[in-house]
Amino acid sequence: MHDHENSERLASYADILAGELPDSWTSSYHPPEDKDDLAELPDRIWDLDLVAASLAEHPLQQAAVLSRPDGAQLVVLNRHDERDGFLIAAVAPRELPDEAYRAVREPGGIAVTDDPFLSAETVAGDLLARYDTALAQVRHNAAGGVHPSQPDRVVLTWQRDGSLASAPVGETATGVLVANGFVQDKQTGIYHLSGDDTAAQARAVRETGRQLDAHGIDTALQHPSGRIAPTATPAAVPPAPAAPRTPANRAR
Repeated sequence: MHDHENSERLASYADILAGELPDSWTSSYHPPEDKDDLAELPDRIWDLDLVAASLAEHPLQQAAVLSRPDGAQLVVLNRHDERDGFLIAAVAPRELPDEAYRAVREPGGIAVTDDPFLSAETVAGDLLARYDTALAQVRHNAAGGVHPSQPDRVVLTWQRDGSLASAPVGETATGVLVANGFVQDKQTGIYHLSGDDTAAQARAVRETGRQLDAHGIDTALQHPSGRIAPTATPAAVPPAPAAPRTPANRAR
């Protein structure tokens, strides 16, 4: 029988947690009636340790999923031991191919107290940092050569067709890229800036660098080979390479 009081506790906790995490997160509660969502979720929980062990003994009956605009997701689950609190784990994006996850270390899950304010600090300083790093690596693998970014450093990678590609980390960096003309590929999560108009592209990169710098985020320009040294100076934008303008994929 569904424990109504327990479900309200989980949903309320997740709502508060979402509001305390950095960037913008929303919370969605899945009760036992959401059978399809609950059946699919365990396969996407990016953990082979604490949370996986719990799910092996206690099949998922309810969950809360926290979502960030860039596609990142966290799942909040009840604990099944003598301690109060919850389990929180990263969720692997469903749209990326299995091969992109090869050799990428699992972010793993964590156990937190039933205080959502203290838990938000733990999630932000521990789980989110590992999740964002793993997510950038997977998107890098899926894009085939786009250098991964970090929370404090956005890497723009030149592509063979003269465009620029990036896998930003966090809502702030993502917002700056979108505001300056970068468009997201929904399958890989990579953001691209067209090189059809090189003058417009250069202006967009300079403005992107200026806005990122105002948020304390460095900007680096790279070729897929990595031969170009990164630069944090947004005004010094090298010309697009003279390559022909021709178009150039989760094992856990």
